[in-house]
Amino acid sequence: MSSVDLTSNGFLFFLRSRIAAYSDLIKFRLSALVTFSAVFGYILGDRGVFGWPGFIGLILGGFFISGASGAANEIMERDLDKLMKRTQNRPLPLQLISLQEAYWFTGLIALLGISLLWIFTNPLTTGLGILSMLLYVFAYTPLKRVGPIAVFVGAIPGAMPPLLGWTAATGAITYEALIIFGIQFVWQFPHFWAIAWVSDEDYKRAGFKLLPSGGGQDLNTAIQIMIYTLFLLPLGLLPSYFGLVGLNSGIVATVCGVLFLAQTFSLMRDCSRKSALKIMFGSFIYLPVVQIAYLLDKMP
Repeated sequence: MSSVDLTSNGFLFFLRSRIAAYSDLIKFRLSALVTFSAVFGYILGDRGVFGWPGFIGLILGGFFISGASGAANEIMERDLDKLMKRTQNRPLPLQLISLQEAYWFTGLIALLGISLLWIFTNPLTTGLGILSMLLYVFAYTPLKRVGPIAVFVGAIPGAMPPLLGWTAATGAITYEALIIFGIQFVWQFPHFWAIAWVSDEDYKRAGFKLLPSGGGQDLNTAIQIMIYTLFLLPLGLLPSYFGLVGLNSGIVATVCGVLFLAQTFSLMRDCSRKSALKIMFGSFIYLPVVQIAYLLDKMP
């Protein structure tokens, strides 16, 4: 009996470890956040009878494409990940997953994600999903070692999820779609730069150059973070101004934007890692709170 239990326990441990390794490979939490933003765009764009097949297809297809992008990124940066504390425990540096396995798995979920979008949404959404994946893997990833242009390029696929959701619901890119894309696009800059500031020592080990103004943790970089955060204030009001949502969510977006902006003044004052860390966490809070406010304000 004990040997059976040991075998059973050993199998369960193996299964859990494999699931955890593949979860890390696809950056599960990031992919879940990306999927949430796509869901936000779909619900906001829905104008009639809710299309459940398209909605489920978007969730699964978007998650798999995001997961494939994250996995491809880890494959390409597997040797660099060994150099950084924040990434050295990923499955490829630890050889929890073989490189061949990672290639096969990434290709499989990429194909599955594209197929689900093609079958259950529309060609426009599928095309945008493919474009997002290609930009993230083959443009943003190598550009991280070139210079801060990588942040601009990476902000495009980073802002694509709500646009994908909108086109899945409507089949078209409208000015409303560009507004929600624009909010998430501009949000990427203080978000990316705060992470780059906090992780500067690690990033330098890998040769990543993401901070603006010559890559310095200085006042010039802090000012640029402040400027892009400031842009979120008028952008956050546009959905209310154009009647996409009500006034209440515009107020929420403004309050969140002011609080987010206030954190940048602290960084300009002391240029400290602690202040950058607050901006990083503030960026994680700002986007989902504002998007949820828009959704609640749209509901009858």
